[in-house]
Amino acid sequence: MATNETNRMLAAAAAACEDKKAEDIRILALDPAESGLTDYFLLCNGTNERQNVAIADEIELRMKREFNTLPNSVEGRRQAEWILLDYVDFIVHIFSPEKRAFYGLERLRKSATTLSVDDLNAEIKQHIASARQKKSVAVAKKAVKKASAKKSAPVKRTAAKKAPAKKTAVKKAAAKKPAKKTAKKR
Repeated sequence: MATNETNRMLAAAAAACEDKKAEDIRILALDPAESGLTDYFLLCNGTNERQNVAIADEIELRMKREFNTLPNSVEGRRQAEWILLDYVDFIVHIFSPEKRAFYGLERLRKSATTLSVDDLNAEIKQHIASARQKKSVAVAKKAVKKASAKKSAPVKRTAAKKAPAKKTAVKKAAAKKPAKKTAKKR
């Protein structure tokens, strides 16, 4: 199950793809029974190798800047026909149009659910709203508990006790004796 942090990272990576004019951006939510590898694939393609590298660079830059994370591994940057960025919870695949058609990852992962960026953003908003609601319910419960504790606690009224008087010993002032002066013998 993907966390909200993973969803936010995935949305930022998809936004980086859009910013660099990637084509046919798709997010595949993988079936956990079939893939213990990762939760999501982010697939896109550029029109040429230079654009593919620019897309990969933008994703890496954004992940570093916004989430202080780098990919665990990067494959295929030199040839730039299929660049793979592994962020553990999701893997980004940046293809050339020919390689994407040839390998057809969408066909291989038939059990995967295709998500749009809008679906992902809606899921993030829903998660944030439910977290805020849980927090406000917890705060309200705490306030009710505190208020009921104040009401149910019996008010104890006791007479103030007087502190016992301290007995101080009267010290007699010792008479100071004059210091003896001794004459020095020469």
